[in-house]
Amino acid sequence: MEQRKPIEALATEVIEKLEQLNYAHNTICGFRTSFNRICAFARERDELYFSEEFGKEYLREKCCCITDYFLKTFPPKAKQAIRSIRLLGDYQLHGVIIRRIVKRKGYVKPPQFEEALTAYEKECENNEYSRRGMRTRLQRLFFFVDYLSLCKVIDVSEITPKIISDYVITICPKHEKSIAAILTTLRVFLRFLYLNRYTEKNLSLSVPKQNRYYYPSIPSTWEPAEVKRMLDTIDQGSPVGKRDYAILLLVANLGIRAGDIKALKLSDLDWTAKTITITQEKTKVEVTYPILHNVGWALIDYLQNARPVCESPYLFVRLHAPYEAFGENANLHNIITKYTRLAGITVPHGKRHGLHSLRHSLASTLLEQGTSLAVISEILGHVDSKSTSVYLHTDLNGLKACALDPEEVFQNA
Repeated sequence: MEQRKPIEALATEVIEKLEQLNYAHNTICGFRTSFNRICAFARERDELYFSEEFGKEYLREKCCCITDYFLKTFPPKAKQAIRSIRLLGDYQLHGVIIRRIVKRKGYVKPPQFEEALTAYEKECENNEYSRRGMRTRLQRLFFFVDYLSLCKVIDVSEITPKIISDYVITICPKHEKSIAAILTTLRVFLRFLYLNRYTEKNLSLSVPKQNRYYYPSIPSTWEPAEVKRMLDTIDQGSPVGKRDYAILLLVANLGIRAGDIKALKLSDLDWTAKTITITQEKTKVEVTYPILHNVGWALIDYLQNARPVCESPYLFVRLHAPYEAFGENANLHNIITKYTRLAGITVPHGKRHGLHSLRHSLASTLLEQGTSLAVISEILGHVDSKSTSVYLHTDLNGLKACALDPEEVFQNA
């Protein structure tokens, strides 16, 4: 049960804890100022103790921030106030400072969990998870591990259902999709601990289930005219333009994922058969793409007139020394953003506009042309056709054709 403390005493404890955790001086000063405002608001309201309701009221009145600030966009200036309220609430409930963002290049495993975490990483590698999947999975897990460390847990065998329940409470403000991903990560890790005898009980059964309906998001797409307009904006006379044009054509015309484009090697191109054969990074399935006429000439132009002379086996490389492949975490988002702006295309708020959106546009165009979902699924490299079925929502013309006339329905009833 929540033990309420006087707000000023609670704020003092939080500041002391932040100092013990070696937070930056300026960061602590910022929180101290924010806590002073919160305490002044409490005195105005004759509130002695901190509570979640008090925190929500403060955000509502002083920051014009809705109660469920995690569901909608909140005012930029409210960020510090929200973090301050969460610090007070989390510390009162858990007695620890819960880190929201880990700004570390390499995660340092707590010594008491190092053996179990290393074994789990090895298990993930044996299961052939993608690098990106591994990175996000472990990042979610490290937040839980940090929470265990802050709670003075010295061995994974000391994890209890209550600790799991208390941690789940801390993730409630997140988006429902994030919550689902975190809960799944916890279950898998806790099941691993049980099966490998790190724990006596299967604690994965203690992770609560999330009751929610599945509403797949409608993919963001571009109109064919917008894609053409963007491609026409590219300066194909410069080396950068030649490379970027070839990359965007591979996505827009063939639907190749950004990760697979980065991994493309010169040996993957068969000019005699006019095909590109790769093993997809995400699905581990081998796929063969045709080298279409415009794609082929764009690649030839890039290879002959733009790609620097280097020993890299990869097709696309940086155009500044050292001439190497794109970085592991590069998503090539800057490429499409650059030419979207040059083309003067306005991107509505909330619409995704990365390279993946060009894959969505290809799927939608094929659907409008009457291509079957099975063929589209094969083109996009989807293992499950359910992944492709979401594009049915983007075929507005097809949906209009299916619309019923209510009067006709009633007449024939």
